[in-house]
Amino acid sequence: MARTVKKANSRQDFSFEFFSNLRRFYEENRPAIRKHYKELTKRILDYNDPDKGIAYLRRPQFEALEMYVFLKEFTNNRKVHEIFRDWHEGKNGFEKEQLTMGEHGSLLRQMYFSNPDEYKRAFEYLASSSRQYSNYIFALTMGTGKTVLMATCIFYEFILANKFRKDSRYCHNALVFAPDKTVLQSLKEIKDFDVSKVLPPEYANFISTSVKFHYLNDTDASLSVQPESMFNIIISNTQKIIIKRQHKEKSKLELFYTQPSTRTLKEETKTKKTAVFDDLNDILAVSDAPQEANELLPNARFQRISRLPQLGIYVDEAHHSIGKELAKSQTNNKENSSLRTTINELANRLESVGSRVVACYNYTGTPYIGSSIMPEVVYAYSLADAIRNKYLKETDPISYSHIKSEDFVRNVITDFWDKEGGDKRFEGMLPKLAFFAATIDELQYELRPAVEKVLEELGIPLDKILVNVGDEKLTKNDDLREFNTLDTPESNKQFILLVNKGREGWNCRSLFGVALYREPKSTIFVLQASMRCLRSIGPNQETGHIYLSEENIQILDKELQRNFNVTLEEIKKKKETPSYTIRMVPPRVTIKLNRVKRIYSAKKKEECPECLDFGLQTLDYNKYKVLKTERASLFTDSFAKVSDISEGTSRRTFSAYTLVAEIARYFNNEELSCLSIQHILNTSKDGIKKIVETVNLYNDVLYDVIIPVIYKNMYTITSSEESNQEDVDLVHINGDIEHTVFVRKCDPNLMVSMQNPYLSEVLEKSFNLDTYCFDSTPEKEFFNKTIFMEHIDRIYFTGMLTHGESDFYISYIDPESHTVRNYYPDFLIKTEDNRWLIIEIKGDNKIDDPVVLAKAEFAQQLASDNQFEYHMIKGSDAGQMGLLAIKQPNKPFGF
Repeated sequence: MARTVKKANSRQDFSFEFFSNLRRFYEENRPAIRKHYKELTKRILDYNDPDKGIAYLRRPQFEALEMYVFLKEFTNNRKVHEIFRDWHEGKNGFEKEQLTMGEHGSLLRQMYFSNPDEYKRAFEYLASSSRQYSNYIFALTMGTGKTVLMATCIFYEFILANKFRKDSRYCHNALVFAPDKTVLQSLKEIKDFDVSKVLPPEYANFISTSVKFHYLNDTDASLSVQPESMFNIIISNTQKIIIKRQHKEKSKLELFYTQPSTRTLKEETKTKKTAVFDDLNDILAVSDAPQEANELLPNARFQRISRLPQLGIYVDEAHHSIGKELAKSQTNNKENSSLRTTINELANRLESVGSRVVACYNYTGTPYIGSSIMPEVVYAYSLADAIRNKYLKETDPISYSHIKSEDFVRNVITDFWDKEGGDKRFEGMLPKLAFFAATIDELQYELRPAVEKVLEELGIPLDKILVNVGDEKLTKNDDLREFNTLDTPESNKQFILLVNKGREGWNCRSLFGVALYREPKSTIFVLQASMRCLRSIGPNQETGHIYLSEENIQILDKELQRNFNVTLEEIKKKKETPSYTIRMVPPRVTIKLNRVKRIYSAKKKEECPECLDFGLQTLDYNKYKVLKTERASLFTDSFAKVSDISEGTSRRTFSAYTLVAEIARYFNNEELSCLSIQHILNTSKDGIKKIVETVNLYNDVLYDVIIPVIYKNMYTITSSEESNQEDVDLVHINGDIEHTVFVRKCDPNLMVSMQNPYLSEVLEKSFNLDTYCFDSTPEKEFFNKTIFMEHIDRIYFTGMLTHGESDFYISYIDPESHTVRNYYPDFLIKTEDNRWLIIEIKGDNKIDDPVVLAKAEFAQQLASDNQFEYHMIKGSDAGQMGLLAIKQPNKPFGF
């Protein structure tokens, strides 16, 4: 294994990707890690898992959410360098982790670094930015949805905090920082976001009704958040909440003119909002308190925020501050940015009143600053991967050398109009091209006349031009309204002329091209402007057109290397996975399936139950105990000590009254009132005192035992079955067979076509589709061996149509999310003696997974209802045991 720590004297050469190792550890140990999670957490994760259904979050967003939860509930919000130490030393949950080296087996993580000095250097670098609170960086490239991810993380925090209020790991309040007004404006998406897209319905309503938003957009806006309150989301930038300190002692003359008289202060305070006065005494009591009137309001906001418990801080576009800090640290300049100073002051203030900053979560577009990886990155998704995986548009950068500005404009517009002009629309929106000018004068006297001239030459209406420069003489209110509605089907604007609008916060998915001729004052602007046109749109991956001068294309390449550790050439290279056009082959294949619908109904009993026995005396409490396990050695399974630490864990404490109220939430008040619930508990065999005592020790007993027992004794549960026989299509026909076409990406080594010569003699046994795209080598091996068996009449690969293109599915209840999902088995086989077999090929490491076993249980049930056979086969047995299943009817195997 090549070491990823380069031997160099400068931190700028540091390239150890701890976040990659952390992600790999999570993926290899996911089932074991999930055992540490709250059931509610698993529910939220499963709701957003792209592998378990149709999820709103994109895969990089979901993976980042997984790491967010991992840091929260597995590492208990430990700092990055502490997690790194635990990972390296194999402790605090990392005991079983090993580094895999392909054919060469595995090495212990201690061998990852060739000598102790390299490990020490890596540890010191990761610890270099450590503060009193944990600080995490999530690096997702532009366009992958950092704002939605941030909102999802906050909503997850609040849902868990509501149920586990004494658990110090969860944030009760959130402070969201934006670097400037442009990004601050875009963060309104958090408030307007439809939470039901990322939260199950029963929890989405809580967020909608309980969360209070405070949006500090106006400089003069006060903050009305209540002290000690919960579920506040405050969205602001640093300038609106900061302690401003006097760094230079004022002269006596300055103090005379700046110190307000008692009368002046009274007159001034009459005009201030109540929020300022509530905190005035606190402000003036702070050392280095502000002396200027314009410093009062920002500090009043600071004071109010410092009274909020368990604060989580979220920083959008964090590279604005982190990059500067890293650069300073490399030059031994330890001065903090204003943002970091504000966060540190908040942490100090909260700690002084017995509260804390839970953690600071930074969201940025890249893990790199120059050639260095930022030390506290915990997840990264690169620009190149986002393009390759079609989360962004493809790029085709075009540069022009030795060209005059007017010719540049003409070539750009002509090329763009040839590619995206005419009646083209994407999601109903016209494609747009943005020109960036260096100054307002350049735009007004050079760029705009050139654009208008070219449009007239091409016969394009001039009303397709829109100007936004920040000058009221050139940009009217109507222009601003048009600019804010560019991404709508109603907008007819296609040529956008801008000055300094290339930075974050301007999200226009229908922007298909950017053009920048003159070299701007800031080189990063070239990168920021170029990336504006890459946001994805429509079902297919489109192309964003980048038009630059030769000087600017060189700047772009350097900025890509500096900020993303990637070059233009590397971005343009694709990890080619070929796409295959798959067609349906006649005749239409259908099978008859008997689907049994089981219906349960509940009827309320006439009398309220009494003398209920909850079985608390004989209940097995082991599954509720929090056990601390200390092993004798890293290399042995023997235990030195196992202790129950349930008493020291965070739990909700109920009184008799609050317990009754909690139970009442699960029942209709008209059917079971609080008084009735109290009567049931009082008259129960265990007695309300014992119930309260037990529930306070083990909260889950309330939901696992108390509420279900009351429900079962209040209602009579009856069940019935309805059986319906359906004609099930193995492939949905899109109008007719000829036009039923699918496009699938597939590794050529896992593709089998009916055109393959070796299959010519057995074609009639299979191929309802002309090409099968298998997911694994065992699947392909099983197919190739089975199709040649003499007594096989038909074999169809049904595992590739998993997005509603087939009616051949099995409904099952996911044991983790407790929701109904559809499962598409791999093969459907008919033998010559009219046996039907459903076959699933599963990786050896997945064979005992609870979800896999749940699928098998429901598949066995469907098979039984239809006199079919169902077999699940290990991947390693696909070649031999699979054939045995076909030869020996009804013989279970493979588990």
